[in-house]
Amino acid sequence: MKLCSTCVLLAVTLLAHTGTAEAKAYKGAEVYSLKTVLYGRMEMRMRMIRGSGLLSTFFCYKDGSEKTGALWEEIDLEVLGKNDAKTWQSNTITGSPRMTSEEIHTSATSLADGYHTYAVEWTPDSVSWWFDGQMVKKTTGEQPTKLINAESVRFNAWISDATGWVGALDPAALPAYQYVNWIKYYRYDNGQFVLDWMDDFDTLDTSRWGLGNWTFDGNLVDFDPANAVVKNGTLILAITKEGATGFTGTVPADDGTSGPGVDGGGGTTQPGGGCAVGGSLAEGALGLCAMLPALALATARRRSRRSSPCV
Repeated sequence: MKLCSTCVLLAVTLLAHTGTAEAKAYKGAEVYSLKTVLYGRMEMRMRMIRGSGLLSTFFCYKDGSEKTGALWEEIDLEVLGKNDAKTWQSNTITGSPRMTSEEIHTSATSLADGYHTYAVEWTPDSVSWWFDGQMVKKTTGEQPTKLINAESVRFNAWISDATGWVGALDPAALPAYQYVNWIKYYRYDNGQFVLDWMDDFDTLDTSRWGLGNWTFDGNLVDFDPANAVVKNGTLILAITKEGATGFTGTVPADDGTSGPGVDGGGGTTQPGGGCAVGGSLAEGALGLCAMLPALALATARRRSRRSSPCV
């Protein structure tokens, strides 16, 4: 899968902000945190994009990794829209020359047909990826120890020109949308993950998030701020044709049936559940749901009960 690692590296070259938009025929979206994090658990509830050539993602990135002579530091979770969006890729990228650890994971159902709870856990000596409460991969050894700098938290939706990795672009799949119901960040504190903040995307918090307005080689889209929209408690990242940016459709409801988190079907004390904080990593648990702030828990439960996209 050497081609995959090459494409992933291209994907984050966007962070060289001098690569401004170039009036490409297609538009995508990127949303990035204005503050960085060092270690922790990033958990989010997402419904992803279907369509050959299309990518919908979450990743952490050390700003400036793309600069000449810099040591790369990045953690990726990328859903491939080809083949009915049933596959996603985990990857860690470090160093110069760059070392990668990409791996493809397969879902029994399309990741574009419903919301699922994804998580990345990052500690000083490991990175692990979780899907609906289950760990699917854990990277240990030398590579995770090279992730030593704070990173920004990012979502993006784009089109790669690397057809061997993502498939040939299917223009008929556009417009296509990635939906993010919520994100939670747990800081890493003395061997525990402790809830630090969460965003339900009832609004776009401009003190927390910035919007991309650039492109990069290998990307068939310009990132356009108009393609990052908050509607009905959901962050939407769009891939569209030029002249058709934005989102005017109906946000699909999150029925809460996939995944065991607060928004994913009833709560759990297991890692990856989305409602637990403060437990011991050595014991393989994050603690009790009751430790969540009452307001945050009530808000999460309110949103998981929505039967329609209207509030």
